[in-house]
Amino acid sequence: MSGQDFLKKASFHSSIFAKSNPLIGRSQMVIHQILIIGSVWPEPQSSAAGIRMMQLIRLFKSVGWIITYASPAAESKYSENLEGLNIVELKIEMNNSSFDSMLKSLNPTIVIFDRFMIEEQFGWRVAENCPNALRVLNTEDLHSLRRERHNAIKNSRAFKPSDLLSSDIAMREIASILRCDVSLIISAYELELLKNIFGVAKEQLHYLPFMTEKIEKRTQSQWPHFTERQNFITIGNFLHAPNYDSVLVLKNEIWPLIRKELPEVDLHVYGAYPSAKVLQLNNQKEGFLILGRTEDACQVMRKARVCLAPLRFGAGLKGKLFEAMLCGTPSVTTSVGAEAMHGRLPWNGFIGDDLSVFAENAVQLYTNKTLWNEAQEFGIEIVNQRYNKNDYEDNLINKLLKIIANLSNHRLQNFTGAMLMHHTMASTKYMSRWIEAKNAEQNS
Repeated sequence: MSGQDFLKKASFHSSIFAKSNPLIGRSQMVIHQILIIGSVWPEPQSSAAGIRMMQLIRLFKSVGWIITYASPAAESKYSENLEGLNIVELKIEMNNSSFDSMLKSLNPTIVIFDRFMIEEQFGWRVAENCPNALRVLNTEDLHSLRRERHNAIKNSRAFKPSDLLSSDIAMREIASILRCDVSLIISAYELELLKNIFGVAKEQLHYLPFMTEKIEKRTQSQWPHFTERQNFITIGNFLHAPNYDSVLVLKNEIWPLIRKELPEVDLHVYGAYPSAKVLQLNNQKEGFLILGRTEDACQVMRKARVCLAPLRFGAGLKGKLFEAMLCGTPSVTTSVGAEAMHGRLPWNGFIGDDLSVFAENAVQLYTNKTLWNEAQEFGIEIVNQRYNKNDYEDNLINKLLKIIANLSNHRLQNFTGAMLMHHTMASTKYMSRWIEAKNAEQNS
């Protein structure tokens, strides 16, 4: 997009909000210009990250802030229609100084980098062209934690938090967190890792889990009951390695044990972007059904009786298990799957890493109505106590506003971050300029 086209879009965008000014219960608030730079375009029907991003977008819209969403990724037909929400969409390029002129024209007060790789690419440009903009990193999850847990499984050993200290990905990820003014952390476990293993100051971090409305009795009364549900379900984007691994564990280890006890029951495997090797796992005779993408994850989750998620590695919070609770569907998962999701509250089903016990628990939960109903109630309690959006929305807005009001002092307390940004400007910046020059030479 040219600078002129960008200015037209930004002008149109601003005029819409200047007329409507929807401050929804939060009067006298400054209308901030927010630029979100995404690694992908949000797909809330495909991934937990998409759900998370749309929660943030809707919160910022609710306080009347003007949002521009930019990404170097290609859009898919499953991407959220952001322009339908009066959000300007910008397609940007890496290693291209056209981004700089767009940035100056927009002049955002808040820039949100979705995942640390995006901050690596664009963070120095934001710091150089909009030095007074608040830089926020939306981590989604700790990529280094997921990667090191995966490496531990590949090498048949137990993961230790200290493994992160020698991880190249962790070094990049923590550097990105330190360069930003504040980072949004979705998992309480990861919050403690960052503070205790890496020594990140609490002022640089903000805990923000999934956010939703409370589950009221009226909502619960509309859910299908135990006898109205049938079959098991698992769901997850197949571009995400933990999900594919989980399906393999089900196929090879767990499902044969369950099917032996429940020969008339099927397992419905849903997930966006199934590859050929995933589709080949489909076996009608075994009741192992690869059904691919669903247009309505909640609908298929509500029809199922039990959700299975034998995740062996991963990070963050698990969207499939959160969605199961929102649909009144009890679940069986692993310690990694349930990590940081329920605190000290009872799980809405079973947690265990022994695969044979996992299968036994799944059969028990599927066949015992009393146990199932109790598990459903536990899920409601988890959602209402740990993910009530009223407990987090105003806290986030107030945190951002407080840092903006004291940005200079806030940055003075983060010398390491300033030092990392200095060296980034002296290295990554010039590498990017070199790549841009080479690209221009090849295209001339």
